[in-house]
Amino acid sequence: MTLFSIIFALLLEQWRPTDRRNQAILLFASYADALERYFNTGVSRHGVAAWIAAVLPLLLLTGTIYYFLLGLSPLLAWAWNVVVLYFTISFHQFNHLFAEINRALRNGDLPQARELLRQWRGMPADELSSEMIARVAIELGLVHSHRYVFGVIVCFALLPGPLGAVLYRLAELLSERWGSRPEEEFGAFGQFAAKAFKAIDWLPARLTAVSFAIAGNFEDAIYCWRAQAASWANHTQGIILASGAGALGVRLGDSLQEASSVHYRPELGMGEEADLDFLQSATGLIWRTLVLWLTLMLLLGIASWAG
Repeated sequence: MTLFSIIFALLLEQWRPTDRRNQAILLFASYADALERYFNTGVSRHGVAAWIAAVLPLLLLTGTIYYFLLGLSPLLAWAWNVVVLYFTISFHQFNHLFAEINRALRNGDLPQARELLRQWRGMPADELSSEMIARVAIELGLVHSHRYVFGVIVCFALLPGPLGAVLYRLAELLSERWGSRPEEEFGAFGQFAAKAFKAIDWLPARLTAVSFAIAGNFEDAIYCWRAQAASWANHTQGIILASGAGALGVRLGDSLQEASSVHYRPELGMGEEADLDFLQSATGLIWRTLVLWLTLMLLLGIASWAG
């Protein structure tokens, strides 16, 4: 059931991709904002209470619906899994942006490539060269493929029904919304959200990094992971980016020209500078990793059935 739920959800999402402003996500974001206004007093334990109040009711609702449908028919429970995965996986969106940036750069339309990257990244890209755009797009593609596809799949496979997919997506959203707030007045409220997602993402991130290594240059990926990941500000992202860069044989990270100043970042990977060809290679790496996971799940399913 797990494998076919994932395949059907991916096919459905490719056929009818969710809007960039996913209504289910927007509703949860509004709910999270209401909880933040009510609970945020700058005390960490209130952040814990708010996180539980945000996540637990939706987990209970999702699980209750799943087991109720399972009691009626396994087919209905499977359909519920597909629906939940459809709203928690977002493969088409970043893959589409990846392709659009690639097309704009190949056509020499640098302003369009910058605008697409700005929409994806949420930050100005007016001073980035074509090589910098390719580098940042590869970084975003690797991280987003993990957060919006592979991380969801791992948690979905580990927990019963669709609970894992919901837990991962909600924890990721709260970490982004509460855990990465830089304002001093936000206090310690968002600390638990960041720590909770880091703990939930510990295993999925490492499985994604290993999968990139298997689907690409294994030795270089493992070397870059061990030697460079810790230098990245976000260690979990550093693991994914270092492994992905080593698997592709490309250099990522490094300095960027932003807002009339240079933003210095550690260098990740080895080999050549990022360019248009590596954009296509990154797309291939992500697709090979997805096929690898589906094939492995199929083999495990066959082994379980035969046993």
